[in-house]
Amino acid sequence: MRQPAVFFGHGSPMNALGGPFGAAWRDQGQAIGKPKGVVMVSAHRETRGLGVTAQEQPETIHDFGGFPRELHEMQYPAPGSPELAARVAELTGAVQTLQWGLDHGTWSVLAHVWPDADVPVVQLSLNRELTARQHYDLATALRPLRDEGIVVAGSGDFVHNLRTWRREAGAEPYDWATSFNAAVKHALQTGDHDALVDWVRLAENAQLSVPTDEHYLPLLYVAAQQYEGEPVDFFNDVIDGGSISMTGVRIG
Repeated sequence: MRQPAVFFGHGSPMNALGGPFGAAWRDQGQAIGKPKGVVMVSAHRETRGLGVTAQEQPETIHDFGGFPRELHEMQYPAPGSPELAARVAELTGAVQTLQWGLDHGTWSVLAHVWPDADVPVVQLSLNRELTARQHYDLATALRPLRDEGIVVAGSGDFVHNLRTWRREAGAEPYDWATSFNAAVKHALQTGDHDALVDWVRLAENAQLSVPTDEHYLPLLYVAAQQYEGEPVDFFNDVIDGGSISMTGVRIG
């Protein structure tokens, strides 16, 4: 049975501890069930060249500072999968590595999706030597995994502008953030992947929504899994603090 591809708008690491977005993440886990494994592309693992984690037991990486002790001490002891890492390497040419684990882009979300930490997870890095088109083309090589019981996932944010983020509860989204978020959703619904790749032209002031692209690129890895006519659903479709999109996408 073909597994879905899922993009998670992960927002703040604090979402690992609770808040308004975890319920939809848990719903995704219940709907998917227990796949054989997950290949996650996180905004927080950028490398020169392409790597995939291959540990039996990946480390929970706390790649942030200044948050409560409870968050810094949180562990997500999901197993890795050397077998899945080898398969990803076969499909993509990635180097298998023991030098990384699960960063907060991965575990802050999966702690809700599969709270028992019983689904094997490997992380595929973002190769900073690639263009957006090359990221998308690379991602298409992962498609066979969906028919092998594997969920292909990405974690980032459509819109991610920390400089303009506002702390106050209920802050209204900026017009440019709303416009870009809607344009991304429309491109996904219509299967217009070329528009997603050429994101700078996707909406007016697109670069306010994507001042740096590491939070956007994981979306291309999920979009590339979409077969013609395959349904797209959205969850947590909210822009937090005016300029961080929490919108998630499920394909299939």
